[in-house]
Amino acid sequence: MAHQALERLSKLVSHLSPGGEGSGITRNPTAAALGNDPNFPQAQTAAAFPDAVHDALNLDGLLTPEERAVRDRVRKYMVANVAPVITKYWEKAEFPFELVESFAKLNLAGGSVRGYGCPNMSMMANAMAVVEIARVDCSMSTFLLVHSYLAMLTIGLLGSEQQKEELLPKMAKFEYAGCWALTEPSNGSDASSLMCTATKVPGGWVLDGKKRWIGNGTWAEVVVVWARNSETNQVNAFIVRKGAPGFRAKKIENKIALRCVQNADMTFERCFVPDSARLPGVDSFKDTNKVLAISRVMVAWQPVGAAVGVYDVVSRYVKQREQFGTPLGSFQLVQERMARMLATIQAMWLMAWRLSKLYEEGRMSHEQASLVKAWTTQRCREVVALGRELLGGNGILTDYNVAKAFCDIEAFYSYEGTYDVNVLVAGRGLTGISAIKAAKAAK
Repeated sequence: MAHQALERLSKLVSHLSPGGEGSGITRNPTAAALGNDPNFPQAQTAAAFPDAVHDALNLDGLLTPEERAVRDRVRKYMVANVAPVITKYWEKAEFPFELVESFAKLNLAGGSVRGYGCPNMSMMANAMAVVEIARVDCSMSTFLLVHSYLAMLTIGLLGSEQQKEELLPKMAKFEYAGCWALTEPSNGSDASSLMCTATKVPGGWVLDGKKRWIGNGTWAEVVVVWARNSETNQVNAFIVRKGAPGFRAKKIENKIALRCVQNADMTFERCFVPDSARLPGVDSFKDTNKVLAISRVMVAWQPVGAAVGVYDVVSRYVKQREQFGTPLGSFQLVQERMARMLATIQAMWLMAWRLSKLYEEGRMSHEQASLVKAWTTQRCREVVALGRELLGGNGILTDYNVAKAFCDIEAFYSYEGTYDVNVLVAGRGLTGISAIKAAKAAK
């Protein structure tokens, strides 16, 4: 009887879950969830996310049917399930755990990984998913990026067969969440100088050190940790499981960007992991590039998603909002800004698309990836700032998405290589001279 009662309760919860297929019980949407603010009825909020109107050059024609299908499926989900509720989570700096079950049904985790329950999608199909998620919420796109294109990808590319079989199927279903611990308090841009150590002991390794800014870090079940081998002085990678003795993770508070992402400060004090936890495909810091080559392409697409989301919201707003007896969209200055935003978005999309194709062809260089990531984040800043101007006072309210994206893009601008570091990587490729380290002072 108790077992049957639990089954009935589980079924009821699934009916109440947002976006669940075949839901027998639905929530009655509030006015706010439908994008209607009784205090400002002149324009809809982003809770009722607008139609996509940002494709001025028929860029859709560059996609395959599979890629369009992924884009449309993710767009539909984000508009129906995430847009109505995400602002409250962002304001509270909380992750929307209630969405994970329905989000998992999109079958995106694992991205381009082949087998182990992963979708093995093309680079552009992955990119379209990232764009559509970031279009509505940048935090959710970062959650997927860290889980899929960092943690899962590292295991898929560099892990043992045992690690792949044990972890990837559960991570593909989001039964396990993943994170990627590289950055440290003492080493951000200078990541190769990491100080976390791994000391060989009988049967395994002992990790000691600190990590910072680890996305998903407060709750991930699978933590990929990069540490320096105390014997060889080379960087190795290890899998640490949630709750391991000697491992602690604490949420970083008071962020203004990606507030739903639970970033952590991590401490490893005599944290033992067995030999089976070491990733055999990692012999030095250079092996991080095998992962970052793909993840940086996805990071270059994230600003495209944020920019198109802002444009779509602003496009609807300037038609609904009136001043001086006419819609804002009828003013020349507004149209100039809208045209500038739209043109920049087309260029951002095409830059990221070309980078993706170069990767698929095996011809992408790290310098190209850095160039595009730096450029799309910089241009996104401009697009979002123009959108903030056009919404006037509502441009500083998270209800209209623009203010939220205005803050979130600052994280894109800084992570996976700051703008300055990425342009210097590109500059090194152009000149053959590295300017990343300051020149030695003349004697």
